[in-house]
Amino acid sequence: MRLVDPLLQRGVRVYDISFWRSTPDEPLHRLGREIHYPPVIDVLDPYILLVHQGMIESLFIEDLRKRGYEVRRNTAFDSYSVCEDKSGPLQVNCRANVAQERKTILTQYLVGCDGAHSRVRKSIPDAKPLGLSQQSVWGVLDGELVTDFPDIWSKTLVYSQEHGSILIVPRERNMTRLYIELKNGPRADRSQLGQEFVMQRAREIMAPFSIQWKYIEWFGRYQVGQRVASRFCDNHLRAFLAGDASHTHSPKAAQGMNTSMHDAWNLCWKLNLAVRGLAKPALLASYEEERRKIALDLVNFDYEHANQIAGGDAEALAENFKTNVRFISGVGADYGENAINMVEPQAWVMGEAKPGCLLPPARVTRYIDSNPVDIQLDIPMLGQFRIYLLMWDVHQSRIFLDTFCQAIASSDSLISQLSAAASISYTKQPRAPAPEDIYLRPERYTAVSHLFTFALITTMPKSEIEIADLPPLLQDSRWTFYLDDLPAAGTVTATTPPIPSAAAPDVVVGRGSLCTNKWLGSLAPGEVAIVNVRPDGYVGSVGRWDASVDDVAAGEDAARWLDAYYGRFLTVPGAGVAPATTAASAAV
Repeated sequence: MRLVDPLLQRGVRVYDISFWRSTPDEPLHRLGREIHYPPVIDVLDPYILLVHQGMIESLFIEDLRKRGYEVRRNTAFDSYSVCEDKSGPLQVNCRANVAQERKTILTQYLVGCDGAHSRVRKSIPDAKPLGLSQQSVWGVLDGELVTDFPDIWSKTLVYSQEHGSILIVPRERNMTRLYIELKNGPRADRSQLGQEFVMQRAREIMAPFSIQWKYIEWFGRYQVGQRVASRFCDNHLRAFLAGDASHTHSPKAAQGMNTSMHDAWNLCWKLNLAVRGLAKPALLASYEEERRKIALDLVNFDYEHANQIAGGDAEALAENFKTNVRFISGVGADYGENAINMVEPQAWVMGEAKPGCLLPPARVTRYIDSNPVDIQLDIPMLGQFRIYLLMWDVHQSRIFLDTFCQAIASSDSLISQLSAAASISYTKQPRAPAPEDIYLRPERYTAVSHLFTFALITTMPKSEIEIADLPPLLQDSRWTFYLDDLPAAGTVTATTPPIPSAAAPDVVVGRGSLCTNKWLGSLAPGEVAIVNVRPDGYVGSVGRWDASVDDVAAGEDAARWLDAYYGRFLTVPGAGVAPATTAASAAV
């Protein structure tokens, strides 16, 4: 979304995790260290970035403000109702301001992001939180420490068999967060578990190291509960749940805010297409199917992770972390097959670009200005689908490309019809601009369509091809013409920590591959592949064609395949799906 720069400047980067333990017979000592995100996790930024949740919220609010939107405060949700004909607007009943004035809002969609005690969830029939709470109580302290403990700037688990556990998390502005287990504390009377009690418990767990605070910015306590709502939307696909309203768990693996933002991002691009009248019901239905699976995966992981932190078993915790590190990092939050994740029966997928998975990172050269770029990030997120065409030789595949481009531009092509409908919609309700757009130039990526960005990736040298050699549609997409000539970093070995019985090092093979090989596994000289990528960066489908036999037939078949894929969940307004009155008709 191109919003991260202030966070990178202000946040703390954590690359490792360390484990400490004490028993009545052994003083507190370090058991070992582990790389937090080893190279087996294929990411550009292999670290945790620690920043206050309010900083991220402020980032979003400021970006909205630049685009002409303000977040309204002091409005409490009461209930909502659906019109009798089911197609009219929802009626949302609220109480506004200090006087609690009753207020009614009419909206096409409602999103409940109102936390663990969500009133929106309580208004959706049968959307009940399922799960249980653990008995343990934890305290949380944010502040600047004065301590002689050596691993204060690593993510650290300290376990005292006698007094309980502490999870140490470095924070911005020289602060440290401590999650402190209140083991054997006076749980019956929560009023006794005050800040002084929690600070003293931290000192007991950390002994013989000293720990004092220059100041404490925030104190809290909580009881861990792992719950997932039985439903993430109502029967009419009009009211949805996201974030803590739909799932709750412990905060110790930095999953809450990250998972919640992914909920919202998964939902918002689908709502954008729905309010523009371009979505079939299957598109909105995929939200619950995809995100509830992730929530269930999260609470199952969190249950084991929280218990192992409390139990202080470094070996078990390291093994659990190793098993789940793809999921913890976010790159392993994979979706199953559904209307928007199409798996071909012929097992086309041989590389790392797999339907339902995030597009793997790779480096390429942007043809127009010879800039080396990260292919998965170069096209800005504008709510568009990305359609990547990959081939070794553009000249050899020219008949395929001509036939393919002509077919998808014809009036009977669904891609063409959807693009025309999107153009009308974005003319009436354009994307809200920001001042920075004068530098980012989003119009470079909407020259062909507001719904699809076409990109071409080839291994040809730049000296052997000109933009004029491409079909007109791809000439108009000149900012997304790439040369696959930058292999990723070479083979990497991930070193495991000196923890007893740790598994052998992981060897990551193929990191020196070009983007084409990495995504597809291999591509024959006469083959052309198409990778469809959803607006949220997930691969939707992958197809291959042998253009060496009959370029014309292969190009036409690829165009029909593209229409068939997008026809599973998109529609042209007037073809059975009524558009909403505006492109911003969702209440959050």
